[in-house]
Amino acid sequence: MVLRNAVHKDLYADSVALMRVAARLAEPPGVETISLVMGTPANRDVLARSGLLTSPGHDAGPNDLLVAVRGEPDAVDTALALVVDALSGPGEGPGAGPEAGADAGPPVRSLVGAPAGASLALISTPGPYAAAEALKALRLGMHVFVFSDHVPIEQEVHLKREAARRGLLVMGPDCGTAVIGGIPLGFANEVRAGRVGLVGASGTGLQQVSSLLHSMGSGVSHVIGTGSRDVSAGVGGPTMRAGLDALAADPATEIIVLVSKPPAPHVAEQLLWHASASGKPVVACFLGTDQATPAPAGVTLAPTLLEAARSAASLTVGGALPPGEELPKLPAPAAPRHLLRALYAGGTFAHEAALLLGPALGDITRTAPPPVPGAAPRLPDRHLVLDLGDDEFTAGRPHPMIDPTVRTEYLRAALADPRTAAVVLDVVIGHGAAPDPAAALAEALAEGPADAPPVIAFVVGTDDDPQGLTAQQRILRDAGAYVVDSSTTAARVCAELLAAGGDLMLAPAASGSAPSSSSTSSSTSSSTSSSTSASASASRIGETA
Repeated sequence: MVLRNAVHKDLYADSVALMRVAARLAEPPGVETISLVMGTPANRDVLARSGLLTSPGHDAGPNDLLVAVRGEPDAVDTALALVVDALSGPGEGPGAGPEAGADAGPPVRSLVGAPAGASLALISTPGPYAAAEALKALRLGMHVFVFSDHVPIEQEVHLKREAARRGLLVMGPDCGTAVIGGIPLGFANEVRAGRVGLVGASGTGLQQVSSLLHSMGSGVSHVIGTGSRDVSAGVGGPTMRAGLDALAADPATEIIVLVSKPPAPHVAEQLLWHASASGKPVVACFLGTDQATPAPAGVTLAPTLLEAARSAASLTVGGALPPGEELPKLPAPAAPRHLLRALYAGGTFAHEAALLLGPALGDITRTAPPPVPGAAPRLPDRHLVLDLGDDEFTAGRPHPMIDPTVRTEYLRAALADPRTAAVVLDVVIGHGAAPDPAAALAEALAEGPADAPPVIAFVVGTDDDPQGLTAQQRILRDAGAYVVDSSTTAARVCAELLAAGGDLMLAPAASGSAPSSSSTSSSTSSSTSSSTSASASASRIGETA
């Protein structure tokens, strides 16, 4: 096993392209770990802390491509030799992919070369340069989508003040999702055009709500991402306010949905009053905020992503929505199985799960030691709700929405752990995501022990996405997973069953295939634990509390 670095001077590629290429070059046998990053000080530090930096890499500059590969010598040499050709292949420009659209045109390397009449710039450069490029775009009269992270907060504040002065939007920095006039940016789903506009500081939260609206027969006018820090105390929510104003003035938008992990309290209050003055019905899902606080007139507070989608859809589709999903009847596991392992690619889903499960489980940890090359991940002796897209798990690796390798390692460890009572998984599809994310998880499920604990999974996306919602759900069911409709449902399956008494009441999947939760709920059992579980299963998921 060897570790080698290579530095390509003055070769830039955006982070999405680098993650895709790293995932592709990691596929051949013999490659254990591969990382492609720009040679910024922050990226070099991440590689050093991950044990992936050697002497050539120390000399990389912020304009240089730094490649680190660990594995068998021949496989490492082959991967290093293929990097430049892989990056020059089709669909690897900034923010682009094979599915991004044939008429999108090649990316420009300078805003000076932007086509006349361009109204929006997508910025995906190393963080130290992103603000300067975004400022150029604003001065050219363009709205800006900043995918880049590691942008200093004071630069974000300056950009957003400049945008407000010019009547423009800055989505980001660290903005992962938007759909503007039907055009997806970053990680996004193919959703029906409709009357609901979304603004959010949570990329996967926006994907979940927009996809659920699609599944409920509703549709979306625009999805405006703000960047993860927009609603923090230090930034103050300027893009969420500007997005609200834009949707309030948009004749195609009749209902507005706000989505975020907890904003700073004073920012949340200001945003709710701003929403009340929009003149349109607003549904606000600020996960973790006090739902007992009365909402201003015209604003509906939604405690979960599913309730947010149902509240908005009920205002657009006409008539009552069908009742929510029934909880499956899942009898209690035998000792020593007593711990939950929730392994998420989406940070918002992990946050929502921790909120919903906290009262029932109590002792939840959100951290686990990052995997050590060549060793199985170590799992804590506590309930675990893990965001595997967090920086500590993506250091030197692609995000799990693009490359599932790290998550499958944790999944295998959870399935083999005799303490595990249940596993929860999210699968996010759509533009930017892996071409077949369920397949890798299904392979890990198939390799699990015969007495492996049950797995509850949900897929975020639509049948119009390249991967196909139904196809991905089928792969998971065929592998033995219980597939439910949303992140909220998956968490509540556990929370409701715990509230009914005992530990996680989960039945093993049928041989070869696990039914969906609705069909599972029709099964019966004469055991005492199943009877208790059946009582819990009478409640329905997704009906607004």
